[in-house]
Amino acid sequence: MELKNNWSYPTAMRFGAGRISEIGEACAAVGIKKPLLVTDKGLATMDITKNTLDLLEAAGLGRAMFSEVDANPTEINLAAGLQVYRDGGHDGVIAFGGGSGLDLGKMIAFMAGQTRPVWDYEDVGDWWTRADADAIAPIIAVPTTAGTGSEVGRASVLTNSETHVKKIIFHPKVLPTVVICDPELTVGMPKHITAGTGLDAFAHCVEAFSSPFYHPMSQGIALEGMRLVIDYLPRAYADGTDIEARAQMMSAAAMGATAFQKGLGAIHAMSHPIGAVFNTHHGTTNAVCMPAVLDLNESMIRERFDRAAGYLRIDGGYDGFRSFVQEFNDSFAIPRKLSEMGVTADRMDDLVAMALEDPSCGGNPVKLTADNLRKLFEATI
Repeated sequence: MELKNNWSYPTAMRFGAGRISEIGEACAAVGIKKPLLVTDKGLATMDITKNTLDLLEAAGLGRAMFSEVDANPTEINLAAGLQVYRDGGHDGVIAFGGGSGLDLGKMIAFMAGQTRPVWDYEDVGDWWTRADADAIAPIIAVPTTAGTGSEVGRASVLTNSETHVKKIIFHPKVLPTVVICDPELTVGMPKHITAGTGLDAFAHCVEAFSSPFYHPMSQGIALEGMRLVIDYLPRAYADGTDIEARAQMMSAAAMGATAFQKGLGAIHAMSHPIGAVFNTHHGTTNAVCMPAVLDLNESMIRERFDRAAGYLRIDGGYDGFRSFVQEFNDSFAIPRKLSEMGVTADRMDDLVAMALEDPSCGGNPVKLTADNLRKLFEATI
């Protein structure tokens, strides 16, 4: 079976090896004539980025790029990107990269025509209605990792540089208009990034599947997404040139981000403040937190994972799945404790307070409190 197709769910997606060659056509399809490619500092000098800029130039679209994007993007990065976007007279954004490049690119397109501060559009109640939807620039997303799924998301995560709190900025039109998923772009990922991003996709699927909210479509997507990660992440990790494995992981990443419309939970409520304070890799942080969160939620999720384990070809129901998760982490050399990633307990009070304020709290099967969150942090640090 050829892993190549066009999908219209959850947005227009061009999936398949080599499809970055269609970047010029994608710009024409959404009416972009002068795009700004937004990516992170690490990708700026890589061949996949240079080749994409060559394709844009060949299509008569210029080769403008903004790459002052931190691993955890801030409003400072956003302001700098907006300056480049406006000064260059651009009319759309190509968000290119992993989570940081995708998230900031989407925010530049979103904020290009807004007049209020970005924090006024946080994912709180109906704050998104404050935005001028007609002023949001068109977005094309090109993921170069297989984890975050931001290419199919309607929000971005932005870290406040003063408070070190991660905020989720939401608007329905932040969903990219066209996505190009080309697994060849992920071939150069180092092993530890392949593992960390892949386990990010796994965490999205596990938390969506665990969420108590009713959303059977997301539930099914989350289950199949878990299977794809279990089957193909070991292959992608072992051989970075395995295009089939890379393609299946790109699918799993998009599925995880689509599924978590159903909700996230304590894993992300923890990893957001940890990443903001200690600048840890998001997917790896999620992986370290997962076993303790499964333990907390066991009473509420045991039955559904008893059923899921059979589909995932894991013996022993929930107990088998819980054991598998730790073994899966270990197989990718994921630390068992956050302290191995530089996280210290001296900020415990701040981490607990920030976790309680995180929007992901609402999707956890067990109600999160200062007490049980503290115990989770103690168990993982």
